Amino acid sequence: MDESVMNITQVLENAKQLNVNERALVAHCLISSLETRQDEGVEQAWAELADKRFQELVSDKVESVS
Repeated sequence: MDESVMNITQVLENAKQLNVNERALVAHCLISSLETRQDEGVEQAWAELADKRFQELVSDKVESVS
C-alpha cells in the first residue's frame, strides 16, 4: 500500500475518534486549506475586530460568557 494512502487512512481513523465539534473544526480547516485566494484585508479586519472586542472586555463595556 502506498505510504500516502496509509497516512490518509490513519488520519481518517484518528479523526473518527474526535468528538463532533473537533471533527467539524478539522473539516473546516481542511476545506479552508483548499481556498487559494484570500481577500485582501481579511487578516487586518480580524485583528481589528479581536482588538475591539478585547478592549470592550477590559473596559467592562461587555461581560464575558463562558
